[in-house]
Amino acid sequence: MIKYYKLFDLLTRKSMKKTDLLEIISSPTLAKLTKGESVTTDILDKICGYLNCQPSDIMEYIPNNKE
Repeated sequence: MIKYYKLFDLLTRKSMKKTDLLEIISSPTLAKLTKGESVTTDILDKICGYLNCQPSDIMEYIPNNKE
């Protein structure tokens, strides 16, 4: 499972709010990120360009322990 808590931590460190991302992504896409739902690599590319960061700076893979 991909988690986006790093994105929101990065925004806080940059004194930004989630809503600042609305300059580059739509409101439904921001809602998906907040809920931890999947988004396209195009969206991740836009966010990384906007924040000048790498994908690993905004997301993390956490294995699902359900077998």
